[in-house]
Amino acid sequence: MAYLELKNVSKSFGNSPVLKDVNLSVESGEFVAIVGFSGAGKTTLISLIAGLLNPTSGLVTLNGAVITAPGPDRGIVFQNYSLLPWLTVFENILLAVEAVFPSWSAEQQKAHVEKYIEMVNLTPARNKKPSELSGGMRQRVSVARTLAMEPQILLLDEPLSALDALTRATLQDEIARIRTQHQKTIVLITNDPDEGIYLADRIIPLTAGPSATLGPSFEVKIPHPRDRKSINHDEHFKQLRREIVDFMLGSKSERHTAITKKLILPDIEPEDLNIPRSMTAWRKTPIRKREQKEEAVEVKP
Repeated sequence: MAYLELKNVSKSFGNSPVLKDVNLSVESGEFVAIVGFSGAGKTTLISLIAGLLNPTSGLVTLNGAVITAPGPDRGIVFQNYSLLPWLTVFENILLAVEAVFPSWSAEQQKAHVEKYIEMVNLTPARNKKPSELSGGMRQRVSVARTLAMEPQILLLDEPLSALDALTRATLQDEIARIRTQHQKTIVLITNDPDEGIYLADRIIPLTAGPSATLGPSFEVKIPHPRDRKSINHDEHFKQLRREIVDFMLGSKSERHTAITKKLILPDIEPEDLNIPRSMTAWRKTPIRKREQKEEAVEVKP
């Protein structure tokens, strides 16, 4: 049995299907990237794994246990940081540590927080609040907070998509370094195939919605650590990117939804331009045929 497993998972909201018959197996210590278009259902998928949503049908299991609710064994890093603005870097992380490890002494909790602040290179900013940090630094806090909970699996929901290119590249390297050090099981959700190939062991495309499902699994046969400059010239990287993009574009072209919509047109007609303008000059609105009336006028000599 795989460490993380989704079996025939479908999710609908009302009569709107989002995911259909999703099957996924992730081994312990593996880094898997799910890549797909915006709106395809990637966040819905990661929310099912996190326990924030329950599937309409199918099962999601972690280490053999069915996932029905959120838990500290699954740490999630959101796209929007989700930091409390009135707390400092240290306090934001400490809040999570206190919730997960309430039996620890204050000194143990403090040392644990400091360890993860240092891991993401934020020690000089430990006493700053989110408003005093850049976007990249805020996301580092979010990553440190999640890692400090020591989850069994790390879920990354497009954590870098809102960042500029240089900051994004820096944090990609941070994630790769942390993964190498801790050998965490990681599921990354992204809309960037290059990011998935650079970081993951396997990359799986999500088809276009509605009723999106997972496509074939592509193994990334590029050894770690990966060099950002040389990887762009790697033939395996080029072929992998081409196959993934072709599959995604192909799935999008196959998904056509027929929509029948009843249009109620206004009850008007174009103005009859054959009517002399002298007859309509006094009017503020155009004359339509149905507005024209014939009258018999008797004129006495």
